[in-house]
Amino acid sequence: MLSRLMNLLKACFRPRSDRFIHKNADTGGHQDGLLWYKDTGQHVNGEFSMAVVQANNLLEDQNQLESGCLSTHESGPYGTFVGVYDGHGGPETSRYVNDHLFQHLKRFTYEQQSMSVDVIRKAYQATEEGFLSLVARQWPMTPQLAAVGSCCLVGVVCGTNLYVANLGDSRAVLGRAIKETEEYLAIQLSAEHNACIESVRQELQLLHPDDSQIVVLKHNVWRVKGLIQISRSIGDVYLKKAEFNREPLYPKFRLREPFKKPILSADPSISVHKLLPHDKFAIFASDGLWEHLTNQEAVDIVQKHSRTGSARRLVKTALQEAAKKREMRYSDLKKIDRGVRRHFHDDITVIVLFLDSNLISKASSVKGPNISVRGGGINFPSNTLAPCTTPTETTG
Repeated sequence: MLSRLMNLLKACFRPRSDRFIHKNADTGGHQDGLLWYKDTGQHVNGEFSMAVVQANNLLEDQNQLESGCLSTHESGPYGTFVGVYDGHGGPETSRYVNDHLFQHLKRFTYEQQSMSVDVIRKAYQATEEGFLSLVARQWPMTPQLAAVGSCCLVGVVCGTNLYVANLGDSRAVLGRAIKETEEYLAIQLSAEHNACIESVRQELQLLHPDDSQIVVLKHNVWRVKGLIQISRSIGDVYLKKAEFNREPLYPKFRLREPFKKPILSADPSISVHKLLPHDKFAIFASDGLWEHLTNQEAVDIVQKHSRTGSARRLVKTALQEAAKKREMRYSDLKKIDRGVRRHFHDDITVIVLFLDSNLISKASSVKGPNISVRGGGINFPSNTLAPCTTPTETTG
């Protein structure tokens, strides 16, 4: 049965990846079929590796690495910003976050003359408010934009601090060297907001004590209002503002009863980690990776191989696991084109940030070149609101 299915998929959905292999150095990476990767690069605090594999017809994951000045003024502070934005319902929100969040962060950093939890929280809030305004303006022409949202994972290295902020179920994991055993310990840095976690369901029930249907077990999966797994996001305006939960929004998104307060939140969980010399790297990835690898497995893969290609190696291992779960070969999985590929795995984004303790100790005050990298997949012009996103790298 499975072999017949594979033959049908190969016949009907032969990937056209040979038409879309780009190896132009100006893009800052390489496109090989549905996989985009930048095996190695330098940020002000060390090296990095990035990879993205596309499963959806339009890539819903977006990501960026910004290194250098973290303020709108060249006086600094200096450091490295990482963002992983896992969209759902379409690519518009994740693209919007990719274009606006870091700019807001730089503005608030300049206003406060330093990096802080408050700066990051304000940047998230300004991004959310901006997208809400966009939905309101577009409502007469594009009402379905109200049902598009994005998880939002951010890491900021500034001085000896690593700030991690999160909305949704992407994840940041630290690799820490254990001197005595020469092994590496995986330490999760981010808090997740997915209704499959009991504490998240309890939080929702406390916030909505009069709503017995605030979380619903549907097809063996816990969902908020039976619609969405995550409890915090950018966008998803239809579950935050009652005026956007009505016609002409598609019926599947409309609630039977009007709500008086937001069901989902855009308030990120933020932690501050003081970096030590034995903190060697951090992995930032969308949930597509963590569906197939544990925190420790991911850390071990990075630690046991060369730094070059670390992110691509993690993506490949996750795809091999996805293929194994469907009792198929990895080589056959790679032949399935975007759109159909979503039945086998999600879009997956991985950024591995290596941390050089010698650079970290002085990076916040030392001026260096500004590096900007965005990874992407095969995106074609479409009727979606957001402009087409292409991989870029700039140095200034």
